[in-house]
Parts: sequence; C-alpha cells; structure tokens
Amino acid sequence: MTPGAGAASRSHEGILRTAVVYFAITFGAGFVLGFVRVGWVAPRLGTRTAELIEMPIMLVVMILAARRAVRGLPAPRTPARRLGAGVAALGFLLLAEFTLVLWLRGQTISEYLARRDPVAGAAYALSLVLFAVMPLVAARRSGDPGSPITWSP
Repeated sequence: MTPGAGAASRSHEGILRTAVVYFAITFGAGFVLGFVRVGWVAPRLGTRTAELIEMPIMLVVMILAARRAVRGLPAPRTPARRLGAGVAALGFLLLAEFTLVLWLRGQTISEYLARRDPVAGAAYALSLVLFAVMPLVAARRSGDPGSPITWSP
C-alpha cells in the first residue's frame, strides 16, 4: 500500500457517506412530497403548478440536508470534497428516481423525459444542478469555514 492510500480511502468513504446522507434525506422528503403533489395538489391545480409549488419546498430541504450532511464530512472539508459529495448524491438520486419512477409508471427514460412539462422540466433540471452544488454552497452558511463562497448575514 502506498503512503497516504489509507487516508485517501477514508476520504472517499467520508465523501460517499456524506453523499448517502444528503441523498437519503432529500429523496425521502421528495418521496413524501411526491405523494402529496400527485394525490392532492395536481388534481386540483394541475401537474405543472403542483411541481412548481413543490420546488421551493425541495430547495429548503436541499439546503437543510446539505448542511446536515456536510457536518459529517471528515476534515478538511474542502470545496472539492463537498462538491464530490454533491455529485455522488446526484448520481444516487438519478439512479433511485429513474428506477423508482420508471418502475411505478412502466415507462422508459425516453418516454418519461418526453412527457415532462417543458416549464416544470426546465425547473427540475435546474434543481438537479442546485442539488449537486448545494453541499458546496450551504457549508459556508452553516458556519463551515472552508467554503470559498462568502455570505453576508
């Protein structure tokens, strides 16, 4: 084993653990909100409106989940590690979402994407980008001093 290989392995484990926590909190909240959206809001207001109403709620969930998850990231909590955790969590999210959604709806990925509302679909794509970078952005806000992004109170 090369010197430092153990530290690199622990770093990768910490990033993956952080990604799993971030993914699990966000996906769990999204799963519950999805039932509310599909079962109660969409029939009354329409799918587009229901999805757009859900997005700010999910943004708050992402911020809180990212803050919580980054606290578990081993020091030093570098921007690259935070971003790595966000990107890994995005991979878990897309895998779970496509697997679950496609299985529940009996659709292919192409059919799923083709049937998305263009406005809500664009907002969803933006939310995926925000999801990936949120551990980087939210860390400084939560008092983690290593973030390159500065915030004014």
